[in-house]
Amino acid sequence: MKQNIGTVNALIRITIGLTMVGCSAARIGRHPHHHQGHLITMLLGAMKVGEGITKYCPLTDLYENGQKLNNLDLASMTKEGSPINPS
Repeated sequence: MKQNIGTVNALIRITIGLTMVGCSAARIGRHPHHHQGHLITMLLGAMKVGEGITKYCPLTDLYENGQKLNNLDLASMTKEGSPINPS
């Protein structure tokens, strides 16, 4: 995996992720029978912590690759600029 976020961004993601995990764990501890939404929040927080540690965000990667594909010309992707399905 290639890193695609900076150090400051990673530290912010770790901080927000740990806050989300901590708050969700506290709410699950207070209300153990109503934990469905809190589990989702905890998983999203854990995902943010993981993104911060690895400095890789799949959504950022998807966005950057999508921008590159929009700027490519179809003719430049084919052999010698010829159409894909010649008739």
